[in-house]
Order: sequence, then C-alpha cells, then structure tokens
Amino acid sequence: MAKETQPVASPQDNVKPLNYRELFEGRPVASKFIDPCEAASKASLTCLARNDYNRDACLDYFQAYRDCKSTWINQRKDDRRAGRT
Repeated sequence: MAKETQPVASPQDNVKPLNYRELFEGRPVASKFIDPCEAASKASLTCLARNDYNRDACLDYFQAYRDCKSTWINQRKDDRRAGRT
C-alpha cells in the first residue's frame, strides 16, 4: 500500500508570523506556549522527516523559521515600546 503524502508548503509561505495579539486575545494570561511561527516550525520538521533528516535539504525551511521568529520578536519589542501589550 502506497503511503499518501501531502505537498509541503514553500518555505517562503511561513516567513511572516501570525498576528500574536489575535492569538493572545481572549486569554486571561499570556502564554509562552503560543507560537505565531508554528506553521514554519512544523514545515521544517516535515521537511526533515521527508528527507531522512538531511539538514542540508531543508535549509530554506530553517531560514524561514528564523526569519519568522525574528519578525515576531521585533513586533513584540515595538509594541512594548509603544505601550501596547
């Protein structure tokens, strides 16, 4: 029986993080477990699994995750400086 595989999203699809304020909305306490870059993280792990854990084949996915995290951290810093939570 053939194993069905779903197409992997392009690494560039996950560079922009989700709006973290929307993710935290309605929660009484901000959680360290909410990650707006979860899609990029899962895409990089999926790439590793599909390529027999060959890191060189997934460098674009790793870079997309790093770019997403960097953008998210900078958004949070800017919001804190502007007095938004």
